Amino acid sequence: MTSFTPRKTLRIGFVGAGFIAHFHLRSLTGVRNVEVTGVYSPTPARRQKLAVAVAELGLGDCTAHASLEELLAADDVDAIWILSPNPTRLGVMRTIADAVQSGRSRVFAVACEKPLARTLKEAKEMLALAVGAGLNHGYLENQMFSTAVMRGKEIIWRRAVPTTGRPYLARAAEEHSGPHEPWFWQGTEQGGGVLLDMMCHSIEVGRFLLTAPGAPRSSLTFKSATGAVASLKWSQPRYIAELSARMGVAVDYSKRPSEDFARAMLTFEDETGREVVVEGTTSWAYVGPGLRIQLELLGPEYAMEFSTLSTGLKVFMSRAVTGGGQGEDLVEKQNAEIGLMPVPDDEAGVYGYTDENRHMVECFRSGRTPIETFHDGVAVIEILMALYKSAEEGRTIYADGEDLTDYVPPVARLETPV
Repeated sequence: MTSFTPRKTLRIGFVGAGFIAHFHLRSLTGVRNVEVTGVYSPTPARRQKLAVAVAELGLGDCTAHASLEELLAADDVDAIWILSPNPTRLGVMRTIADAVQSGRSRVFAVACEKPLARTLKEAKEMLALAVGAGLNHGYLENQMFSTAVMRGKEIIWRRAVPTTGRPYLARAAEEHSGPHEPWFWQGTEQGGGVLLDMMCHSIEVGRFLLTAPGAPRSSLTFKSATGAVASLKWSQPRYIAELSARMGVAVDYSKRPSEDFARAMLTFEDETGREVVVEGTTSWAYVGPGLRIQLELLGPEYAMEFSTLSTGLKVFMSRAVTGGGQGEDLVEKQNAEIGLMPVPDDEAGVYGYTDENRHMVECFRSGRTPIETFHDGVAVIEILMALYKSAEEGRTIYADGEDLTDYVPPVARLETPV
């Protein structure tokens, strides 16, 4: 980007109008200098619903566009948030790059929800398209922007590290009872199972916590990955039937199950050549009071820990409280309506969406490069592919001995039922 005139207000267009788009919308109520001025979804009812929500939240005058090309050509859209399903993202990015390079669009920035792509080959193309079109770009990894993560890292690196040394182990776990939409459950659509869907969070928040403040994530050199996957719950006969009933006949875990549990051990080398480690676990087979994220950071004389379910606010409802219906009005992925339940008082803030979007808006508005870009999205996908290959072949994958560009996880291969 050679010359740039700062904008007083960044005008965003959403591509996608599903669950995650509404989560981003809620978080933007806590962000200044931004409006959501357009949305495109192939489903008319969804895009219209999001446009109505924008008005209700006071986030601007949002047009529901009938095509992606129409959204990109709008003269009131500066930046695009790609929030559509995994299998659509590369096609969306190709259309954005083509429209910008041909002069049909004045969009100058793009942000993409995690994961950046389904394979390393796709991720590299996403990055090349953004760079080739001269777009400022940001990778939307919310967990590293969590208020607890940001505050905890600041304290550890300011107070503990100078006298006792850098942290050497980050642990990250994320678990819930399963995704909302059918495509998540289909390996050939999503690109994997829970490993691709959620381990991307654990990898990046772990790398972030272990990276010195102000240093790029590349200051940690990826060395090796050891991974394991399993289908623990959703391949059982009872749950195969339940899943098909909820998600439709296209989701058949008797024939094509994706993993609902994954484990990772990743080694990196810091600037001095010392080893640091990220451990991650993730699951779609956790039945509890809601989405559970647990993080730890360990060093020579200190530790940091955080859990999204250790909330200050809790509510209790006895079995006499009826009629509320099943829902997620208290916490994402809740599995009960009675009993003692934790309640995050600001889900969008606790999970990092508010500060993530505040950072991206301010960077795009002023022409600065975000601290999380498509380069980081590519690095995460490379690690995910190494973990899949490790699990498939039963061995540790070393970064300097593998070209993972063309690797496709087993569950994503059309010709290979699992």
